[in-house]
Amino acid sequence: MNKHWILTFIVLGLCGAIALAAPIQPTKKQKSALFVWGGWEGHEPKQCVDIFAPWLESQGFKVEISHSLDAYLDLDKLKTLDLIVHIFTMSDIKPEQERNLEVAIKSGVGLAGWHGGLADAHRSNVEYEFMVGGQWVAHPGGVIDYDVDITKPKDPIVKGLKRRFHMKSEQYYMQVDPIVEVLATTTFTGQYASWIKGVVMPVVWKKPYGKGRVFYTSLGHVAADFNVPEAREIVKRGLLWAAHAIE
Repeated sequence: MNKHWILTFIVLGLCGAIALAAPIQPTKKQKSALFVWGGWEGHEPKQCVDIFAPWLESQGFKVEISHSLDAYLDLDKLKTLDLIVHIFTMSDIKPEQERNLEVAIKSGVGLAGWHGGLADAHRSNVEYEFMVGGQWVAHPGGVIDYDVDITKPKDPIVKGLKRRFHMKSEQYYMQVDPIVEVLATTTFTGQYASWIKGVVMPVVWKKPYGKGRVFYTSLGHVAADFNVPEAREIVKRGLLWAAHAIE
């Protein structure tokens, strides 16, 4: 056997040893999301879902969309998800549906949503409201001009966005859990309800519920509200944060 072949065998042997010694990298699990939409059509739930569901797919998520709260009847399936986006303004939710949703989020599944689709979905269900972190109570003046102020500019959900941006929409007055981490606020002028002049109200927040991450913004009365770049970007990042796709 000549020197050439000897060297070849030595090189192949070394390569094999290196390959065996190298740790096997685990396959990265594809993240999955479930959008559940319905309720009052005035909030344009389908049109809003049609903005964010395809975008989430473009981020590598496996996305399922349901138009029924019965999507919450399979608890085992819910627990395999990374994210649930709940958009169901002013609706009744059955006890098993609600319980399974809450158990899934407590187990570590993320929850996200916007406007009344999440924070005015089930007014008589206090545990649901406890999970979300707030409940809509009024929008004085209806659709009006107002500003949103970023309050935690280093947080990844709002980082790099304009510190103040303008909306022409419903300015939500809410009952809010004091444990939420507020990322953006709005200040009421008192023009439409003089006794709330100067009140600073959360507009974007995140919070835990058990092991789950909960993201909410009061923006998004109708789909056109997401033509405001900051409003759209906040929701996109909020979805990713709730799903543990960003920290």
